[in-house]
Amino acid sequence: MASMKLNVDDYRRAARKALPRFVFDYVDGGAERGECLRRNRSDLDQLVVLPRVLRNTSSLDTSIEVFGQTWRHPFAVAPMGFNGLTRPQGDLLLASAAARCGIPFVLSTASNARLEAVAKSPSPLNWMQLYVMRERSIAEQIVRRARRADYGALVLTVDVPVSGYRERDVRNGFRLPFRPSPAMLFNLALHPAWLMRFLASGMPAFVNLAEEEGADTLKLQAALLSREMDRSLSWETIAWLRRLWDRPLLIKGILHPEDAAKACTEGVDGLIVSNHGGRQLDGAISSIGALNGVLQAVDGRIPVFADSGFRSGLDVAKALALGAKGVFLGRPLLYGLAADGEQGATAVLGLIATELERAMTLAGAHEPAALSPEILRTAALHLH
Repeated sequence: MASMKLNVDDYRRAARKALPRFVFDYVDGGAERGECLRRNRSDLDQLVVLPRVLRNTSSLDTSIEVFGQTWRHPFAVAPMGFNGLTRPQGDLLLASAAARCGIPFVLSTASNARLEAVAKSPSPLNWMQLYVMRERSIAEQIVRRARRADYGALVLTVDVPVSGYRERDVRNGFRLPFRPSPAMLFNLALHPAWLMRFLASGMPAFVNLAEEEGADTLKLQAALLSREMDRSLSWETIAWLRRLWDRPLLIKGILHPEDAAKACTEGVDGLIVSNHGGRQLDGAISSIGALNGVLQAVDGRIPVFADSGFRSGLDVAKALALGAKGVFLGRPLLYGLAADGEQGATAVLGLIATELERAMTLAGAHEPAALSPEILRTAALHLH
């Protein structure tokens, strides 16, 4: 009998069993010793809720409005690269799960499905994430194609001028071009279901690096996996993108309040507070720890979102209470995808939605805007 999956940790355990070690470590791992990854969780866990009672929550509404469009819930699917390594057609499966849930799916530059194919999903809420590599013409053609395909927003990721040192990937010898070691081959044999899917579909590729489908981009793919980005990017980049993109433009990877304030003056439409899921600088502040400073610097001028470390609807409620407009979810969706494909990803989204509804009800909030900082405390015991 299959074990019950009652929370994201259950799906993580199932993903660990389903995936070869190098794939699970790629999905699950962080930079260096994993301190930032753990800090994302511990800082969230240190926030506790002081519930309010006798408040009418009989009519609960979790929807929010973002850039004139309605999200059914105040969370979305974060941009994640190499989803096809977890499950063939992973990007399309996640986009479909997001559409079922009535929330945005953000397609990564490092995706394994053409952005035009993802745009055919039934959701009007698809967004496009952008990495700017050394050859800027790659980014330009992606932005032009995303505009033609009617993507609703562009998310510029700015926290990867150099790749984080991901020790688990290094130990596993995971790189492009893919050359499995004897130890990796042995581990692959222990995961026959994944291996059969992989053999049937072939090694996933970063298919959006060239405008022409099927073009040879092997060197560019290796560069993208190792995060060989354009280090000359500066605030002037925003004006360059504005010439290419006339829809909402967000910056992902903001942690410092001064950077948040600068983004507002440069005409950015939204921010995503993120430390890249703990995959870049191991000593970086947690996203939840940086959120309040960014919100104060922005002072309501543009919406502020958060990602990195969020694993439950209660985590989402905590970010909303601090003032975030919404939360982007990453690894939980990949755990669901690894365990049960699109059905697993859909189940994880449903689980988090139910957890959020329960947390809001018990906190006395009938809508996301009713969650406020006054219901949050730190976990340290206060005696009065």
